[in-house]
Amino acid sequence: MELKNTTPVSLFTLSGLQYETKESRYAIFSALLFCYFFIVFINMTLIVTILQEESLHEPMYIFLCNLCINTLYGTAGFYPKFSYDLLSEHHVISYTGCILQAFIIYLSVIVDFSILTVMAFDRYVAICRPLEYHSIMTSKNVAKLVIWCWVPPILCECIVVSLTSRLALCGSHIDKLYCENWSIVKLSCSSTTANDVVGYIITLAYLCHVFFIIHSYVKLIRTCLRSSDGRQKFLHTCLPHLFSLTNVTAALLFDMLYIRYRTIRFQQGLRNFMSLVFLIFPPIVNPLIYGIQLTKVREAVFKRYKKHSAVQY
Repeated sequence: MELKNTTPVSLFTLSGLQYETKESRYAIFSALLFCYFFIVFINMTLIVTILQEESLHEPMYIFLCNLCINTLYGTAGFYPKFSYDLLSEHHVISYTGCILQAFIIYLSVIVDFSILTVMAFDRYVAICRPLEYHSIMTSKNVAKLVIWCWVPPILCECIVVSLTSRLALCGSHIDKLYCENWSIVKLSCSSTTANDVVGYIITLAYLCHVFFIIHSYVKLIRTCLRSSDGRQKFLHTCLPHLFSLTNVTAALLFDMLYIRYRTIRFQQGLRNFMSLVFLIFPPIVNPLIYGIQLTKVREAVFKRYKKHSAVQY
């Protein structure tokens, strides 16, 4: 992906942290460092467990593994840079670094929605069409679904970044704690019609993902209400997925509200919180939900922990 900077802007300044005292920055840094280490630990635990346990080599757990990988990828685009900014007096980022950060963070978001969509499809087939499950969710089809989760989002974000990198910019101040595409586009001196159209198309496409998930779950709930076995399946495998979807969607809504209403005079701390919700809560909550609620995953994690403890002893 070639970035063509047609502007003299080489550095962007980021806002938000200038209102924090040194003492509060150190406290935020400590909490953030703990959060990041916990995110890496819990997601790596699930990834390694799923990869090494043959009993978890099933479509649902393969998709969960991809969800965890995407979490690690997305948080790597934010936490290290933001942690550095907390200890620095100058909150700047290079042009290329800013474009790259926007690419990583928002690619992670739309990959999340893609994975949650295929997980909804997997649960729909497993519960509503159980006799056809193994003929539909073959290894080949699962591989195709995994590719679908990653390739279209990557292509979408490449188009977005390519359009943004061709804009001539008239400013270098981003009113946010990190880089995001719309903040860069707003600094343009030239027409942003192409950026706006592509942005709306991609937003609409991934909004359709949410409608597909809702449609799938309406059918799932109808099917599950017919039997106690169906209700058990729903509680054990579908509720975690619904929690994850709600978690990601609500967190992203906070970010969209921040972008839309950033001119309203909210306290800076609240504005910062609104912009960081989807980078903090989903990466922590999602693996915990799946690790606790999915029995096979929970048992496999405890089994590995006990085995490791016994070897050390």
